[in-house]
Parts: sequence; C-alpha cells; structure tokens
Amino acid sequence: MVLHPDCAVKYFTAKIIESAARGKDSVSSQAHYHNALTQHCRGRVRFILGKYSIYKANQYAVDIEDPARWPRDCERVQVWKLEEKQSDVNIALQLYDDALSGDIDQVVLVTNDTDLSPALEMLKARCPNIVRGLVVPTRKLGADGVVEREANASLTKHANWVRRHILADELRASQLPDVVTGARRASIKPHSWYAKPHHITMMLELARPVLGTDAEVLKWSRKQNEHFDGRRPIDLLETDAGAAELFDYIEAYVRDGFRRNN
Repeated sequence: MVLHPDCAVKYFTAKIIESAARGKDSVSSQAHYHNALTQHCRGRVRFILGKYSIYKANQYAVDIEDPARWPRDCERVQVWKLEEKQSDVNIALQLYDDALSGDIDQVVLVTNDTDLSPALEMLKARCPNIVRGLVVPTRKLGADGVVEREANASLTKHANWVRRHILADELRASQLPDVVTGARRASIKPHSWYAKPHHITMMLELARPVLGTDAEVLKWSRKQNEHFDGRRPIDLLETDAGAAELFDYIEAYVRDGFRRNN
C-alpha cells in the first residue's frame, strides 16, 4: 500500500478544556503530544480539530433503590455535561471528500462509533471502487482471545475489510520516543503517561545531578545497560522491585563519584 504523498493520516480530536480535565497536566500533556507528533511525523499527520462544549444540564438520575425505573419517573438533577463537537461531522466530510478527489484508492477508518455508519454506507454506494478498511481500536484481554468490545455490526457491514483489535505488541511498537527533538525545543513524554509515574519522577531526581537534564536521563534510560544484564533502566521502572534495583544503582554511582571527587 502506498501512502498519500501529501498527508497519510488525518487525526480528528479536540483541545481539552482545563476546567473539565481529569488531570492537572492534561492540557499541557496534550499540547506536548501534538507537538511531538508534528515533529516526529514531519507533515505526514494533519490535525483536524473539533471542540469541546461544557454546560449545565438537567438530567434524569438513576434510582439507586430501583435501577430499572424508567427515566421519566426519576428525579432530575443538574450536572455538568461535556461533549465533543464537530469531530464526527469532520470525519464524515473528510472521508467523502477524499474519496471524491480521485487521489486515493483506499480509506482506513479507525473507530467503533456507529455515528459514522451513514458516512461509510454512502461511501460504499457512491464510490464503490474505493476500498473501505475499518480498524476497531480495542485490545485482546488475555490468552482466551476476548476483546474489550466487539466491532459494531452497522460499521462492519459497509467495510471491505475489518481489523477487530490491535495487538499489545503493535501498540508498544507504535509508541513515540520518550523525547522527540524539534527545531526549537524537545517534546518530552509526560510523567503521568507512564505506568508508574512516581518511579519516573524519582529516577529523574536521582540521575539529574549526573546527566544534567531530564532529556539526557531519559535518553540514557532507554539504552541497554550491562549493569542490568542488558535490560533498559526504563523497563525496570515498570515494577517496584526493578525500580528499587535501579535507584540503588544510581545512588551508589552518585555516592562513589562524590567520594572520588573529594
């Protein structure tokens, strides 16, 4: 398969609203991620932004004593309602526009959102020569092959081929580097995105006096290390035992270096 020369991937998203973000660093982390994608992919990814809308709304509250009770018979409560706007429409329009352009022979839609079924159905009817691929962004949960959620039938029936899950190894292989260098500044993977963020923070604090910057520490941590039998320091941080082994090594290295210099 040959990728389109101008832009192979279109990424539909919306900027996080700080007042509704799950984490204090969510807004800055998203900005770092988008910047890293731009630098790493060098124009191969195009961002198409929708927006978030947040407002107060009266909603039916589930009756704790009788969860099956009809909504109309339940009490109304005021809640904050957060919705992503325009992304579904943007995807549908871009999908159809790309097909009509005559520049492509295949589109691959990564979604399991049934709102896009009409767009895929129209594409099938109006542009039958365009191959329609569907990738469902879900994972297998264990050796028995069970997936997080099944591919939606209203989408799959309009696709020429369907990929029903993404392998864990594929996800790992597709990760951006922890540090992506750019013309002006480097984008560093946010600490909160690691499996054990507190381990990352501790490693940086301990190794920064030796290597100087967080970027250099992370660069060192991703290289195989003879002291750890070829394992990478960054991988040791995935477990408490591995982290303790790494911290002991760094502390001993700093301590021995101090003794040599004095």
